[in-house]
Amino acid sequence: MFAAERRQLILEMVRANGAVSLRELARVVQTSEVTVRRDVRALEAEGLLDRRHGGAVLPGGFTRESGFPQKSHLATAEKTAIADLAANFVEEGEAIVVGAGTTTQELARRLARIPGLTVVTNSLLVAQALAHANRVEVVMTGGTLRGSNYALVGSGAEQSLQGLRVSRAFLSGSGLTAERGLSTSNMLSASVDRALVQAAAEVVVLADHTKLGTDTMFQTVPTDVITRLITDEPPAHDDRAGTELQALADQGVQIAVAGASGSPGGEAVPARRQQRRDVPLPAPRRGQMPGAGAGTGLRAAAVLGEQAPGAERARVADMRRR
Repeated sequence: MFAAERRQLILEMVRANGAVSLRELARVVQTSEVTVRRDVRALEAEGLLDRRHGGAVLPGGFTRESGFPQKSHLATAEKTAIADLAANFVEEGEAIVVGAGTTTQELARRLARIPGLTVVTNSLLVAQALAHANRVEVVMTGGTLRGSNYALVGSGAEQSLQGLRVSRAFLSGSGLTAERGLSTSNMLSASVDRALVQAAAEVVVLADHTKLGTDTMFQTVPTDVITRLITDEPPAHDDRAGTELQALADQGVQIAVAGASGSPGGEAVPARRQQRRDVPLPAPRRGQMPGAGAGTGLRAAAVLGEQAPGAERARVADMRRR
């Protein structure tokens, strides 16, 4: 494929999806990430797109929200690995909330195997994934259906969450930075996500590396409220994603890294029911909700062991860039 054809295809993908990782672009145009990076730089010089931390986005500063059909085909291997690891942080008989998103949908498919769960959600996709799980009770919020991501939003959804208390919330979003925390491109979705957070003692964010360092319009979860981030291993060349992870860890966010199958440098996803090792937790961070688990940040030249409650130790990677 000639350079002009590659660049046109790259541009069409970014316009269709809003944001696309270099890894995904390289896969679609069937070339190396090094070549794709050169193409992206050339398109950026023409003002046709912007480079962002291991990917490309529409020009204009903030990415727009992609629809479900587009998002469901992005970073699929990474989302699968993140969901596998996230399921290890859920105990039998627990009550949790799960927000809307393609990554949380992957998590829901794994939660169907954990008995005695109560899952509160505003996502039709999450509810559908759990619909035939006989040992899982699904509680849906009220609200108005937002067709682009199959989620219930609005005052009805927020009011149905008042007075609710669960052990932890699993949320995704459009972007994550150490400065602002988790954010999304839609005001109604952000408002419901904030209500989900208020119902939980701990907040677990599921975000693949393409979302690290991306800032979108509406903040959903401030950094000092995030207990844990579950992500995938950024590519070796993506220094800014590594820097963002270190900044999040420095603010007390626990970082758990899952390895996508076949990706360079990926960590293996641990099997359930391995021997646990408990790690003492420090005092709660400033701004952390009562009852929330305190975070232990990554430190230079250290790899911190992290234990999933009631399950095996989760492997937590040292994100210090050497």
